[in-house]
Amino acid sequence: MTALSRVLGLARDIVIASLFGAGQGVDAFIVAFRIPNFLRRLFAEGGFSQAFVPVIAEYREKRSQDEVQALIDQTSASLGLILLLTTIAGVLAAPLLVLVFAPGFIDEPAKQDLAVRMLRLTFPYLLFISLTAFAGGILNTYRRFAVPAFTPVLLNLCLIACAIWLAPHFKEPVVALAWGVLLGGAVQLLFQLPFLFRLRLFPRPAFNRDRHGMKRIFSLLIPALFAISITQINLLIDTLIASFLEDGSISWLYFSDRLVEFPLGVFGIALSTVILPNLSEHHARQSVDEFRRTLDWALRWVLLISLPAAVGLALLATPALTTMFQYREFSHVDVLMAGKSLCAYAVGLPAFILIKVLATGFFSRQDTRTPVMIGCIAMVAGIILNLLLVIPLRHAGLALATSLAAWINAGLLYRSLKRSCGGITGIGWSAYLVKIGVALFLMSAVLSLAVPSLDEWVAWDMAARVIRLGFWIVCGACVYLMAARILGIRFMQMTLHP
Repeated sequence: MTALSRVLGLARDIVIASLFGAGQGVDAFIVAFRIPNFLRRLFAEGGFSQAFVPVIAEYREKRSQDEVQALIDQTSASLGLILLLTTIAGVLAAPLLVLVFAPGFIDEPAKQDLAVRMLRLTFPYLLFISLTAFAGGILNTYRRFAVPAFTPVLLNLCLIACAIWLAPHFKEPVVALAWGVLLGGAVQLLFQLPFLFRLRLFPRPAFNRDRHGMKRIFSLLIPALFAISITQINLLIDTLIASFLEDGSISWLYFSDRLVEFPLGVFGIALSTVILPNLSEHHARQSVDEFRRTLDWALRWVLLISLPAAVGLALLATPALTTMFQYREFSHVDVLMAGKSLCAYAVGLPAFILIKVLATGFFSRQDTRTPVMIGCIAMVAGIILNLLLVIPLRHAGLALATSLAAWINAGLLYRSLKRSCGGITGIGWSAYLVKIGVALFLMSAVLSLAVPSLDEWVAWDMAARVIRLGFWIVCGACVYLMAARILGIRFMQMTLHP
């Protein structure tokens, strides 16, 4: 379901790139969408879910159905009120938010005004999508993973529909995308409600049902808000600095980031979503060995999938961008510029996924303070790297700084979790890494030597590009998987959860 959502997300971005290009209008939309999207990571599947799921998992394990319902009722009331007030404040303060997050727009009044108008449409998305994530947290705890994973498909469908059919009716067509975000948020929330009815856990907001449980969630939430969103904070800082660069810089970063988000969402977010309730239950039962085995299993999968994905993205950066986006308004120069930042983001892809899994290990134990401390270090490092790299590398320097900061974050999380758990990896890791390294080398050699030049890609039509890109992705994957299998990695054994 997550893969389907990400495929449609790519389709959405192809439509946006084709119809609107990478210029002033899309720059303004990205800022207007990124602000509530950043807050979504805090209130929704980022900080809130990481604080809520461990508590409700413990309630499910140790308490009655009525006590679980009381926690849900109390949480829905408190979260709903906070979100409503935040949404009202965000709509009223839209000019100030654009000034804070994209100060470079101040020299372009038309671009700034467009961003403000669209932000007032996109900001209520925060209310809808956060309540959607709240419902999804309940469903995930009860092993109903497919419904929350499918839900983002609806947002992508709304954006595609608005871009194609609604945009021609606007004086400024790009504004239709903001309406698509607002509509998509409402549709996603409505879609999940019937499934909560089936579980007999439909929220009935009330402020006096379980204050103690709500306090526990908020005690975990405050630090988790920051810890889980370090990457998003760095992306916002990228947007802020990029607003001072040439027109299109924000768009180039956005489209390259979207390709990195595909494997991150399909695999990284899906994996962390699935293991969170499992780790939470192991912790509640004090099953230390099961806790360690689950993390070991997850980390093996992270490296097995993320490393070839990162190398493949770097080697096929411009062919992929040409195939996906270089039509009508998206130019050859846009492909080259976005290709630079895509290679830089690819460096950090394994770290982005590792952060998702390792942070989940802390949150499942209801420890949110440690990731915060590590996150602060990573964020400061990211800011310093941004300032050092933006001058020589421009927008690509911002992407590279984000990747390097993610590696710092992942490394510190791993070291701290290893110390606190007395070890989280089993035997055979050295041999496992050597096998993956050899398989990666063979895959890289094939793609580097055999993939046609960019000039050839540009000369082909859309169908030819898609067929050839698909062929080389499959070819690279087959070389990697065959080499890994020959070297002794047993995939069937790894599909069985410890």
